[in-house]
Amino acid sequence: MMGRVILHSDLNCFYASAEINENPELRGKKVAVCGSTENRHGIVLTASYPAKRAGVRTGMANWEAMQACPDLIVVSPHYDLYLKYSRLVRRIYRRYCTDIEPFGMDENWLFIDGIYDVERDGLEIAEEIREAVKEEIGLTVSIGVSFNKIFAKLGSDMKKPDAVTVISQNNFRDKIWPLAASELLYVGPATTRKLRMLSVNTIGDLAKCAPDILRAKLGKNGLMLWTFANGWDCSPVMPADYTVPVKSVGHGTTCVRDLDTDYEVWQVLYELAQDVGHRLREYGLTAKGVQLTVRDKDLDWRQYQHPLHYPTQSPLEIALAGFALFREMYHWEKPVRALTIRGINMGASCDPVQIDMFNDYRLRERRRALDDAIDEIRRRWGYTAIRPASLMGHMLLATDKCETVPMPGLMYR
Repeated sequence: MMGRVILHSDLNCFYASAEINENPELRGKKVAVCGSTENRHGIVLTASYPAKRAGVRTGMANWEAMQACPDLIVVSPHYDLYLKYSRLVRRIYRRYCTDIEPFGMDENWLFIDGIYDVERDGLEIAEEIREAVKEEIGLTVSIGVSFNKIFAKLGSDMKKPDAVTVISQNNFRDKIWPLAASELLYVGPATTRKLRMLSVNTIGDLAKCAPDILRAKLGKNGLMLWTFANGWDCSPVMPADYTVPVKSVGHGTTCVRDLDTDYEVWQVLYELAQDVGHRLREYGLTAKGVQLTVRDKDLDWRQYQHPLHYPTQSPLEIALAGFALFREMYHWEKPVRALTIRGINMGASCDPVQIDMFNDYRLRERRRALDDAIDEIRRRWGYTAIRPASLMGHMLLATDKCETVPMPGLMYR
């Protein structure tokens, strides 16, 4: 779309920068924010630039990071702190625009209304924002300035830290097309491999590839990526108060040790389903199907799903359906490391339901009232005030809650 000015802001080494901002003694040192080794989340979440220069990379196991950088300072994550900083930075963005679309805690798209010159006005505003974030919050930000969201995000990745990159209609072919195709948003490892089979190695190759070939190989996503590569992305930056429609509600965890028995799997699924059922009631939704993701000890994963006979918000019904799927589909070739259970095929809780003579509808209504009462007790006296008896013993779920951090919305398409 011609004439738009869109910014993509990306806070540099966000978790580590927030920790350093709170503890100035860490400034200039090799710092990594790492998940808990005890809870099986022992990987580097982010690292400071001195740590990165020493070989520490996001996604490394903690022990690998310590081998690469023996004097590394390891800090545990504090997600409430990061959400606070995320909100503070967005307050600065709101001085310049109303359409602010988050892409996680540390990234946002901004639509600057009323100006049309990317290279002059867009650059000037981006520089003002960069300086304001540094001076008022104490963090640095890289900003991409362009005429669409995809190129704005590419721009914020091109020069770090504390920098602004402009990608305009006049220069995007020179700046963007020589980059590897994997640099483009939504081009992951699997898509990269498929593109290489077509001799598509750069974004320019992707832009020049015949769309029919991309559609045959990648389906509609191939056409979407072809559109992105040619600079024809017209997706809007959503308003700050926009709520992404809920298409599924799920919860997952990496267990503190591998699961070896059906009963251990049942306990984990039932515990996860407590949260899924609660959020379905909170959103006023029901699930018409269940999806289960199983990751084994070698990190290979499988995903299964099945429709439900009746729409439900019940943690017990969701857990039972997920457990039935597990027992039918998983053959215990390897122990289980992680589980995710998800309610899918959403419907409104007020939608009418066709009952039949083969099910006890009154029993389901009593269970719904029980679940509502349990939610109210937990709201007033805490989650542990009332629990199923089967979940009272030692649980194998992680306790650091890193999977349950409420994240700002992702890109709307």
